[in-house]
Amino acid sequence: MTLDNKLANKTEKTTYQEPYRPHLHFTPEEKWMNDPNGMVFYEGEYHLFYQFHPDSMQWGPMHWGHAVSRDLLEWEHLPVALEPDELGMIFSGSAVVDWHDTSGLFGGGHGLVAIYTSASENTQQQSIAYSTDRGRTWVKYAGNPVIPNTELKDFRDPKVFWHHETSRWVMVLAAGQEIMIYSSPNLLNWTYESSFGKCEGAHGGVWECPDLFALEVEATKEVKWVMQVDIGDGAVAGGSGGQYFVGDFDGRTFVTEPKVTGTSDCDAAWVDYGKDFYATQSFSDIPAKDGRRIWMAWMSNWQYANDVPTSPWRSAMSLPREVSLVQERGAYELIQKPVSELFDRSENIFVDRTISIGEDITSIIAQPDVPFVLDLKMKNVDGDESGRGKMFVTLFQSDSKKGCTVTVDFEQGEVAFDRAGMKNSKFHKQFPAVTTAPFSAKAGALDLQLVVDRGSVEIFIDGGRRTMTNLILPEQAESYAIVVSESGGKTEVDCFGRTIKSVW
Repeated sequence: MTLDNKLANKTEKTTYQEPYRPHLHFTPEEKWMNDPNGMVFYEGEYHLFYQFHPDSMQWGPMHWGHAVSRDLLEWEHLPVALEPDELGMIFSGSAVVDWHDTSGLFGGGHGLVAIYTSASENTQQQSIAYSTDRGRTWVKYAGNPVIPNTELKDFRDPKVFWHHETSRWVMVLAAGQEIMIYSSPNLLNWTYESSFGKCEGAHGGVWECPDLFALEVEATKEVKWVMQVDIGDGAVAGGSGGQYFVGDFDGRTFVTEPKVTGTSDCDAAWVDYGKDFYATQSFSDIPAKDGRRIWMAWMSNWQYANDVPTSPWRSAMSLPREVSLVQERGAYELIQKPVSELFDRSENIFVDRTISIGEDITSIIAQPDVPFVLDLKMKNVDGDESGRGKMFVTLFQSDSKKGCTVTVDFEQGEVAFDRAGMKNSKFHKQFPAVTTAPFSAKAGALDLQLVVDRGSVEIFIDGGRRTMTNLILPEQAESYAIVVSESGGKTEVDCFGRTIKSVW
């Protein structure tokens, strides 16, 4: 988006410079936002729809907000795409390109079809809408709902994709604490095929926002399927979060592989180990020549989402992430990394040096509102496991010393993020927290990448094998210190930090 377009999109609703307003992450201009919806690439644009309440800073009657981007970072706000109707609110869902007009809605051409949940007070059913003008306007299908429901309380969040092997559309749908799988030749008439999850994964809360897609395993030609499922409560860091399963899918039934290495809690493999990564969804119809699977999540937690002290908007999306799959020690693991487009925005290098044993480094960023990426490569110098200690990275340490800290414990094989001591974390009893993620300490080395924006920290651990996403509320100050130090061990750390150009 050009500067002129950005200015044209500014209104009296926002200056885009409010405290905690991200410089890299998507936010609505104003009011409430939650789950990403309808993520699709079409005619050169990434479409992001999202759960939106245009009349309040808290959750309420859901609409689909809408924005488009050509690079996944600079977004153009568009008018609300879908509004509540006689069938109810517009809950979460997905969007696809009907390339071959299987639906008959495009007169032999092609266009976008949105599949969403119509949610009344007592009923959740699946409906569709379609667009013939690149998503700028939408027509709801006259035959809605396409999947009626009179029995299940929780029956929502359809994710739809084209399954080439069976030449049919497939839908995964959250139903209580299971995933139902449907198929269709035309997006209008759906047949129930199977269910998944009754005896697998974590069940601390209702299941929501499923996704299912194929990935080629790195370094092999093997193709496996990944099922992502969110739970409303009982996630690894407390409250809401996401889990994933790796297995095989034949167009009708999804069957899992054995448990992912290093996981527990009813065999759950966690998508993210922080408090604030939920309702994860991937883009459909990214061109084959691109070859990437890219997803995003809502950066909040249902424990406190309605109360996060931002204004005039509430909630942000995570950075888009490239998702891949590896097989190690006989198990499959998901890899997540920031999209490569992020690093096209690199500006100034503010630290590039090695910290020797027993040495501390303090780097001052003069402008606290400038987002940055900090890469840390840590290694145990003498290879003696008994000499391993802890690494500390303190971010946003202002004059009042109320920062947040990343701790790498080589003895325990654990990365911890602590925001509990930050002065502004006290707005809700569930917000002050220390979140942890495991890593393999046997190699005596670890890579960390921290993406720090105004109001959030996303940590990519061991090449993205684990991630940890957390909101933060730093105090406003003229400058913040980044302090990297080492204690009780013999660790050497290569530090490389660079600022990232703001989308504003």
